[in-house]
Amino acid sequence: MDPAYLPRHVLLVDRDPAMVSAWEAAFAAVDAVEAIRGDYFARRADAMVSPANAFGIMDGGLDLAIRAELGVEVQAAVQARIEERHHGELPVGQAEVVPTGDVRWPYLVVAPTMRVPTDVSQTLHAYLAFRAALLAIAQHGATGAPIRSLICCGLGTGVGAMEPERCAHQMAAAWRQLHGPARIPGGRAVLRAHAALNEA
Repeated sequence: MDPAYLPRHVLLVDRDPAMVSAWEAAFAAVDAVEAIRGDYFARRADAMVSPANAFGIMDGGLDLAIRAELGVEVQAAVQARIEERHHGELPVGQAEVVPTGDVRWPYLVVAPTMRVPTDVSQTLHAYLAFRAALLAIAQHGATGAPIRSLICCGLGTGVGAMEPERCAHQMAAAWRQLHGPARIPGGRAVLRAHAALNEA
């Protein structure tokens, strides 16, 4: 994965001031990331994240709002991609970049935060989902049109009930991990990093 294909500007958008404050603290040293309180659909970008379930069923929460904004066809496109490439189920920790046909957000990055709607508050799903989204964007840019700007929400914080600080901590960890060298550390280092992810 070439970090040059990661987005250059990420807008983290949420209506919850606690989520925005948590992002501001977690990404304070990252100029490429901006946290904004407001409407998820108020700004244009090359892509937006869908905090999906594993089956691309967009019938609740932010996914329902995304389907309403982009049209019902987007759900059909998402599910067709999941059927084609993942045998009908896109697990947490994987993501797909799907064209939308909408000039405001040409791509939808489908990054499941849960298999089905459920509490994920004590999981690492925000880390896994954001890492998967960024990795999918980089892989897409290496072979197709680069995605330079991205809109993303709090991952796992709705139905998933994850606390804002925990979500922001995990998302920032995913950002740092993909902007560092690709390597597999030793077992003890892996366990330390895993424990650190669970600290927030």
